[in-house]
Amino acid sequence: MELSAEYLREKLQRDLEAEHVEVEDTTPNRCSSSFRVLVVSAKFEGKPLLQRHRLVNTCLAEELLHIHAFEQKTLTPEQWAREQQK
Repeated sequence: MELSAEYLREKLQRDLEAEHVEVEDTTPNRCSSSFRVLVVSAKFEGKPLLQRHRLVNTCLAEELLHIHAFEQKTLTPEQWAREQQK
């Protein structure tokens, strides 16, 4: 499996029906073992943070076996709109 920021972005967007996804490879030499993600999805509506993170972790279960560090931020479309106004 070839891990890349683009691969993770597409998978999160497709599986979580996300309207916005940002993925950054935070590995110093870009060797794809550390990522930071932002996912905006209506599937997060009414769910606490832990459940949102579990949705992301379930989506990327196979990939996370090969990732050493993973930071995620999960927002609903309404929360994302408010952040954009700041």
